[in-house]
Amino acid sequence: MSKRRIVVTGMGAVTPLGNDVPSYFAGLKAGHSSSATIKHFDTSQLKTKFACAITDFEPTDHMSAREVRRLDLCSLYAIAASDEALYDAYGKELSGLNKLRTGVIFASGIGGFKTSADGIVTLFKEGHMSPFYIPKIIVDISAGLISIRHGLLGLNFATVSACASSNHALITGLDFIRNGRADAIVVGGSEAAVTYVGLNGFSAMKALSTRNDSPETASRPFDKGRDGFVMGEGAGSLVLEELSCAQARGARIYAEVVGGGMSADAYHLTAPHPEGLGAINAMQWALEDACIQPDVVDYINTHGTST
Repeated sequence: MSKRRIVVTGMGAVTPLGNDVPSYFAGLKAGHSSSATIKHFDTSQLKTKFACAITDFEPTDHMSAREVRRLDLCSLYAIAASDEALYDAYGKELSGLNKLRTGVIFASGIGGFKTSADGIVTLFKEGHMSPFYIPKIIVDISAGLISIRHGLLGLNFATVSACASSNHALITGLDFIRNGRADAIVVGGSEAAVTYVGLNGFSAMKALSTRNDSPETASRPFDKGRDGFVMGEGAGSLVLEELSCAQARGARIYAEVVGGGMSADAYHLTAPHPEGLGAINAMQWALEDACIQPDVVDYINTHGTST
């Protein structure tokens, strides 16, 4: 059976470099580093005192103050990024969007991190929890909220696979549209782990850089002097759409997604396979899925954690 072709028709982003796609791209092209000393909570007891934190995001630009109080930052970032992606693809009126055939697959590694920690503290101090505690922390809440916000009636769930979570959302969305389960899917991921507990947890793993004297140069993934990664936060979103549907409504097409590959090292909790087995398999399967040869690949975006 011939594969349906899938294209990207919308993009959205909330990042430490900017709260939309244009400002994010401008920051990247200018070579700006968003790594800086943390100022919104006390880091005096932490070994790592910096992160790539979002400092100028205003949630009430996107929803009411009442709604904001009921959501973790992780979901607020996801909503803002997916709004931008959908409006980029279909306009503010979402004209041409078949809501019955549009789904959401939105990823997160952890979900409502700050809400989770704060809620436990409240429970021990005050003996009760907010009725919004569970809805604010579960990883798939962002996908559900995006669906409710725009009336998207198709498939709806989250992917959770640590650093690969959003990649898996993208590849899973590709496969669901290919097999006819949807005509369009909002995919992406969100994280809001720049918190006191988040920094503590990753520091305990000895995974974070401690280059506190020069946070803007701390991320050094391929340097022999690397000493760990820099914590970041934000959200990114894409609208994936079946090609003929996009063409029929005269959509702007950014790119075509032609294949994906997924694998496991089956080796260690954190360390990669010494022979790179999992990475090799994933790349080979992606090439096979896309029906292309390695010599046509002109850019590789590596997962360089600096650990």
